[in-house]
Amino acid sequence: MTSLFINTLGPLGWTLLTLVPPAIIALYFLKLRRQPLEVPSTFLWSRTIEDLHVNSLWQKMRQSLLLLLQLLFVLLLILAVLRPGMEGEQKLVGDRFVFLIDNSASMGSKDAEGDQSRLDEAKARVLEMIDQMDSGDVGMVVTFSDRANVVQQFTDNQRVLASKVRSIEATERTTDILEALRVASGLANPGQSSFEEGDIQVAEAKPATAYILSDGRFQTITDFSFGNLQPVYIPLGTEASSNVGILAFSTQRNPDKDDQLQVFCRIARFGSEPSEVTANLYFNNELLDVARIALDPDDGTGGAQFDLGSLDVGQLRLEIEHDDVFPADNIAYAAINPPERAQVLIVSEGNDYLRFALATGEIRRIADVKIVSPEYLNGEDYPKEAASGRFDLIVYDNCVPKVMPEANTVFFGGKPPIDEWVFQEEQVLPQVIDVAQSHPVMNFVNLGNVSIYKANPIEAPPGATVLIESDQGALMTIAPRKSFEDAVLGFSFLVTEEDKTFFNTEWTKRLSFPVFIKNLVEYLGGVRSGQGEMSIRPGENYTFRSSGFASEVHIRPPSGRVRTIVPTADNLFSFGETDQLGTYEVREGSSDEVSRYFSVNIFDAEESEIQPKLEIETQWETIQGQETWLPMRQEYWKWLVVLALIVLLIEWYIYNRRVYI
Repeated sequence: MTSLFINTLGPLGWTLLTLVPPAIIALYFLKLRRQPLEVPSTFLWSRTIEDLHVNSLWQKMRQSLLLLLQLLFVLLLILAVLRPGMEGEQKLVGDRFVFLIDNSASMGSKDAEGDQSRLDEAKARVLEMIDQMDSGDVGMVVTFSDRANVVQQFTDNQRVLASKVRSIEATERTTDILEALRVASGLANPGQSSFEEGDIQVAEAKPATAYILSDGRFQTITDFSFGNLQPVYIPLGTEASSNVGILAFSTQRNPDKDDQLQVFCRIARFGSEPSEVTANLYFNNELLDVARIALDPDDGTGGAQFDLGSLDVGQLRLEIEHDDVFPADNIAYAAINPPERAQVLIVSEGNDYLRFALATGEIRRIADVKIVSPEYLNGEDYPKEAASGRFDLIVYDNCVPKVMPEANTVFFGGKPPIDEWVFQEEQVLPQVIDVAQSHPVMNFVNLGNVSIYKANPIEAPPGATVLIESDQGALMTIAPRKSFEDAVLGFSFLVTEEDKTFFNTEWTKRLSFPVFIKNLVEYLGGVRSGQGEMSIRPGENYTFRSSGFASEVHIRPPSGRVRTIVPTADNLFSFGETDQLGTYEVREGSSDEVSRYFSVNIFDAEESEIQPKLEIETQWETIQGQETWLPMRQEYWKWLVVLALIVLLIEWYIYNRRVYI
């Protein structure tokens, strides 16, 4: 509650001010020193004689209107210094406003039975603020989830602003406010700013107020300075809200029984209840299995594993039975895709160990392998196959093509024909000191007891990842190229010296070598052995290549019309309309059969933890949340000063009339 008075003076100021009234009163008791003057009569000096009576210290003081007016003047000044006022109507402060409205998935939560969603509450509050805008004020409306969207550029038309706010809809996306703040700061700080007439450069800072309406479920704001942008955070939601959500749901082949599938899920509780939930697994909309999942009393997490056996291609859906305020994360989607074999070309000569590794039953199950000699690179067929994307993976063993193909590649002992790849001076007996076993290419690959005779340390293009590190530098690196990846090994398996060929390393004789070759084929060959596609989040792009070099593919979302997309020059398809949660069907060309599925899920702990944050953390400061926008205090001191001046004028007028009339 706002206090009636606000003290604006210190002890010394109040002491001096309180001495003024006694000083004024004392003036009316003082006897004036007058020079004696003889006159023939006192009749014309009656008024002067009255003043002599008043200024007599020993005479009773008579009523004086001037004294009352002077004391009233001082009293009004004292009250003005106390700044009397009270809380009035809540109004906006400033004349430039940016309304940042969070429309991420968690804003669809309803914190009470039958109540409006958090997004509905945010829209209602912004509409009230728009009504409070004065003539000439300008406002902008920006929504944000994982990306920002300028709903309405700066305008002083309140009807347009209100219409745009009412049209805002919820999304299923996660939350990231940074891009929205950068849009908002365009008006307050020098830089790029957007207006109705177009984008202009702001030469001078223009302060603005940014009203952030959100539940605060985003990361700490870093690498951003508000500058002249004044943030006001209005948290939405109820702290007592609790939620249970699915954070992971995936399928994979049983490592012991390759023809069987397994499903894994992880569930988390955000709040005090419940201690366990029931999870229902559906396959093609038919109930397949049910599990009771206990949630850890400390961290609130739990998981389950479902053994599916050998199932055909189809869609999986996991639902948890729990009635909470955020039902969007109570359902997760996955799919079983048809198997897809990798098309692999091996360009090699005389490396029997490489041939043996490619002839294993595991490789035959996941890939079609074609082995040719280096002379094949100079023939008529290779340039066409390399340019068309015929192969998913091409391995160059001790040889190099003239032009990089439209495929993922592996180079053993050779440098790709790209300037950014550099082989350093040859080193003898480099010692392997580290292997990136977290990378799929190096899974379960141990090189601790492997010796290498000669090798060339590698300098790779930007964005590369070192897979094998030695005391002389990187011996194997993988780097992106357009939509492909290139892996380069800095040493050959075979070397020739003085017309003699011998093995440069005994790695080919170790058990880890066939594992390494299998990893290469699986990862760079894009093998899908009938397991679920990697899930993506709402709004992310899904990219893939057509196995049959289709000229177009048709994608059916969970609901809505079918979308048709065409590939890029390297047979790459990219689909970005992934706002709906669920499983998407992909059909290639004119075929009616589904060639693959992909799923869209939230899978974000920050979004599922729906308790609102009462403050926003930034790199430099903490912004405390406010229940509503800034209230406007009704100040009365200005009116008291005006009234005091009027009293002073009246006192001056009366004094002059009394003396001269």
